[in-house]
Amino acid sequence: MIVIVRGRATPEQIDQMLKALGIYIKMAVDVEREVLAGGGELHADCELVLLDDGSEQSNVWGADWYPTSQSVGFESIINIRPSANNRSMQIQDLELRQKIEKIIRSFLEGVQIQWE
Repeated sequence: MIVIVRGRATPEQIDQMLKALGIYIKMAVDVEREVLAGGGELHADCELVLLDDGSEQSNVWGADWYPTSQSVGFESIINIRPSANNRSMQIQDLELRQKIEKIIRSFLEGVQIQWE
């Protein structure tokens, strides 16, 4: 289930997002609106939810959250954007990565999960 998170996530939201893949969460993050959608099998699924919610494509980037290690990954097919000078699945702009990580950590870091 894809969940839109606009602030600090609840344990229930984390559990819902984990249902797709079990051990980590694929997500799309809107760096302008500071909102994320997580829980799909593909980053593109999460991206579509944000686009339907009013995000602009140019502001949405793919990332992953690993709750057991409390770490962020920055690799996604939706990140391949030659027009934004990002020619890799990895987000190459360090400042952009830091902004994405800050949003993710402020919403998800330290939230207890139940591992249903």
